[in-house]
Order: sequence, then C-alpha cells, then structure tokens
Amino acid sequence: MRDEGLGSWPVRRARMTPHRVALIHGERQDTHADLARRTAALARGLRDLGVRRGDRVGYLGPNHPAYLEALFAAASLGAVFVPVNTRLAVPELAHVLTDAGVSVLVHAASAGASVDAAATPVLRERLVIDEDSYEALAGGAGEPVDEPVGLDDPCLIMYTSGSTGRPKGAVLSHRNLTWNCVNVLVESDLSGSEVALVAAPLFHTAALGMTCLPTLLKGGTAVLMSSFDPGEALELIARHRVSLLFGVPAMYDAISARPEWASADLSSVRTLLCGGSPVPEATIRRYLDRDLAFVQGYGMTETSPGALILDPAAAREKAGSAGVPSFFTDVRVVDRAGQPVAAGEPGEVVVRGPNVMLGYWNRPEATDEALAGGWMHSGDVATVDDEGHFTVVDRIRDMIISGGENIYPAEVEAALYEHPAVELCTVVGVPDPKWGEVPRAVVVLRAGARATGEEIHEHLRRHLAGYKVPKQVEFWDDLPRTGSGKVQKASVRERLA
Repeated sequence: MRDEGLGSWPVRRARMTPHRVALIHGERQDTHADLARRTAALARGLRDLGVRRGDRVGYLGPNHPAYLEALFAAASLGAVFVPVNTRLAVPELAHVLTDAGVSVLVHAASAGASVDAAATPVLRERLVIDEDSYEALAGGAGEPVDEPVGLDDPCLIMYTSGSTGRPKGAVLSHRNLTWNCVNVLVESDLSGSEVALVAAPLFHTAALGMTCLPTLLKGGTAVLMSSFDPGEALELIARHRVSLLFGVPAMYDAISARPEWASADLSSVRTLLCGGSPVPEATIRRYLDRDLAFVQGYGMTETSPGALILDPAAAREKAGSAGVPSFFTDVRVVDRAGQPVAAGEPGEVVVRGPNVMLGYWNRPEATDEALAGGWMHSGDVATVDDEGHFTVVDRIRDMIISGGENIYPAEVEAALYEHPAVELCTVVGVPDPKWGEVPRAVVVLRAGARATGEEIHEHLRRHLAGYKVPKQVEFWDDLPRTGSGKVQKASVRERLA
C-alpha cells in the first residue's frame, strides 16, 4: 500500500476487524468494512469531480458519518480536509472558505442558505449530506485509490477560534495526527472494544484527536452526537455502554446538573477526558465522587491537540492539574526570555514534538512567531510543581493587571463555581480610572437557584485576596460560547463595554 496517511486507515482497519461497528449515529450503524467501502467510493467520486493532491475539501455540518468519510476520502487523495465551524456567521464562513480556497464542500442541507450567501468563486462543487449529490458518490463501489501519500503531507486545516482576530488555519500533517493518536493510545490504554461518545463538535480538534481518531485506529466504536445535549448524553452512555468521552468543563457541568445525574448508569465509563479551559475543582469533585476517572488534559489546535495529560491514578491527588507532557511530546514553562521558570512560578507554555503543526495556512509571519525557537508558543500561562505536574492558570491575554497586581480570571472563576447557585460564569477585565482595570464577574444561576451580588461577594472574599474579588457581579440568562462550549470572553467584554 502506497498510502502512509490517514486515508489508508479505513482499509487497514477493515482488513483486521471488518465486522466490528465503527460508527453509530442515531439508528445507523456502520462497520469498519462499511466505512472503508464508503470512503473508497467517495474518494473515487471526488477524484471524478477533479479533486487532486493539495486541493481543499471542506465540511460544514454536525457530527455525522459523512465527516469521517470526507476526511478519510480527501486524505487518501492527498487533498486537504477543512472542517468548518457550524456557528460561523455568513461573513466568517466566507472568510474561511476563501482563506482555505475550498473547492468542494460537503455540507448539511440546513446550511444551504448560509453556503449560498458565503459562496466564493473557488467553490465549484457542493455535496449535500444524506441527499443524492453526496450519496451518489459515497454509496457507490470501487477499490481504494491508493495514492502515494506521505506522513509529512498536509492532511487537515483546522481553524482556530479567532478570539485574537480573524481565525487562522492550523495545518496539521498526517504525521501530526498519527503521533497525537499514538500519545492517546499510550496514555489512555484504549482497547479494540472501546466505545467513545463523540459529543463535542468534530470541527474542533479535541473531539477528533482525543476520542474519535484514536478509537477508530484501535478498531473501537465512535458514537456520534449531532449536537451536545446533556440528557441525551446520559441516555447514550447507558444504551451503548460508553467507556470513553471527552468534554470541556461546561459540558461536564451540564451533565452533572441533570436531575437524573444521581441515578444515571455510568458503570461502563472508564475514562472521562476534560480540556479546553482550566477545570474548576468543583467540576472535578462531582465526577470523582461518582468514582469515575476524571482526567484533565491540555492541548491546542496547533498540537493536534494533546500536550499534557493527567494519569488517572493521580486524578484525585492532583485534581486541577493538567498532568505531565504526553509521551512523545515535550512541554516547558518559560519566562519572556524563553528560559524555564522555577517550580511554582508562572510562565508561558511552549510545546515541541511530532504532533506540533506544520504552520498556519498562508500566514508565514504568524507561523514564524508561533514556532519561534523550534517550540510552539501557546499564549497560555501555567506553573509546574516539584513533581513535574503542570497547572494551567489562564490565557496570557486574559490576565488582568489591576494596580500592578496580576489577576488570573480562571482562579476567580474557580472560586465562583464553588458557590452552589452558580451554573456558569466568566470574569473579564474592564477599564478603571484608578486601577487601570478591574475584574468584573458575569454569572448564570442554576435553574431555581437564587443569589445576590453581595452574597457572591461574601463568598469570594472567603476564598480570594481582596484585590482579586470583582468589583461588580452581573447576572445574565446565558453566556456566549464557542462551538466547543468555551465562553467567548471577547463577546462578553464587548457587551459590558
């Protein structure tokens, strides 16, 4: 086989375990043989449409078997797959399609109007999921194309959230994604009978890299949720005997807030992976109290995404820590001069390893800045303890400097989550004529719960130094979030301004 990349995975897995179930989506179940057959048919169909090595094939839609089919089919042609965030407004969608130069787009029927409005001159073919334009290709027959694809060829362009401006496309190679999967297999001991609930959207790298791809590589089953719903997640865990899932803290909080949480059947669950933002200790305790291995990790789109992982055996003792570097990845915490800091001192997280991206698509200056000195500069602040465990403190850009004191919003948010009435919260810096800027908290209360601003202040004063306590607490019905569930602090700042 000449294909060394991801496009060969369905065929390689199907020749080993063809009859195992690979994908579950609603009532649909596809075996690994089904996935290999449909991927090969789609690859031939894309080639007939003119897709060649280096061309970009986009995907805009919910978690669905078509996402994996399009990814593997594009990869087998040496083309580059571009998953697109379904929450983008039309101008944002147009930017991604134009910036990546997507020529063929697989999309959900529900996204048709947005694609019409955002269509670019480069986009020449549209395939609608579950309709004839897509099924005529994926439902066909034929042998794998077996193009000579190398591990260092680009495989995927994953766009970052754009919280510091327009989103940038991180170019991940076949090698990047493969080595990330190797790290996950080493760390989490996935088995061929693994059943992973893919609840987070696959247009973010964590759902793809931490659960879906490693599970399929081992011959397990990925249960795809079209969109996250905490009640449905609990039902699917019990029905399919889910053993592995990934989520951001807000997703785990939503699950544990369900009225059926206390009685839910979680006996099949072996590993809960959590990342995306610093995890409040209150969130961790809810799962540890159910005797579940709640494993915090840390990563980013640019590292495919894993960089740090907490050993399940240390989940209780090191609760709140993002763990130690992944097996084949090196991580440091450095000062502004790029030198490692002392234990306990905050600094920037930098990462090096075979899972670090090739660079940003068409952004040579941004690439040089991010990969300066051979390390991926994350923009995140962390500390390292005497035993080598990393604790992620916050984003550098989110740090609040008030009267010369550094305030990390994640620390304040963790204290807010200790209050029993708080369902969701965020803390941002707002201008202040005396102190330069001061922290302000925005809180969403749990259903049926009550709390006043003064009660929240009293709670925080018991946990934090006075200068860290927000001067104001606002109560909102909800907070703006990204597709992966993270709070959009920039949007909160704009509204407060």
